[in-house]
Amino acid sequence: MTSDRGVAAPRRRGYTGTSRDPDRTSQAILMAATREFADKGIGGARVDAVAERAGVNKRMIYHYFGDKQGLYLAVLEEAYGSIRSAEAALKLETADPEDGIRRLTAFTWQYFLDHPEFLSLLATENLHKAENLRASARVLSLHSPFIEKLRELLEKGAAQGRFLPGLDPVDVYISIASLAAFYLSNRYTLSTIFARDLAAPERLAHWGEHIVHVVLSSIRLAK
Repeated sequence: MTSDRGVAAPRRRGYTGTSRDPDRTSQAILMAATREFADKGIGGARVDAVAERAGVNKRMIYHYFGDKQGLYLAVLEEAYGSIRSAEAALKLETADPEDGIRRLTAFTWQYFLDHPEFLSLLATENLHKAENLRASARVLSLHSPFIEKLRELLEKGAAQGRFLPGLDPVDVYISIASLAAFYLSNRYTLSTIFARDLAAPERLAHWGEHIVHVVLSSIRLAK
């Protein structure tokens, strides 16, 4: 028997090929849990549904993650770890200042487009005032090196007389993320009230270019 994605379904619940491979089992659970929490939030998500999606016995989830809260926190950490890992490939530490900001901005926009579950998880956690995220030491350790690289890039641009001096890297990153996330989180309501299809491919491409222009314009030193 195969699933609707063409992947062989487990023959009986609680035993799959992943059950003897801890890394694969853990990853399968995290992937399934990400979908469940993104779709239903922490309140509506069910461990039974995660187990069904992952093709594992529910006991395996408790074995690896302790409880539903622990699973949710692991999903958040994985989500942040994934975007920070992808950003590392931008090599901001060696980039030309303007090119580095341009690439980071374009990357952030595309990442949010490609990973709507990331924004859904952030929306859920903000509803809970980050009470779960505050329990994670890993998340802070993920963000500190990234912000330091961005700080160095901004300082390099300022030293070259191209960027404003004293720019706060957190302010700059929040500006980038806000321009991307607000558009995507509100594109359907905005499309309705402005009678413009903001989800159309050409509009998405235009907004990606617009973000780059706005961010660079806001940090460039006026000539």
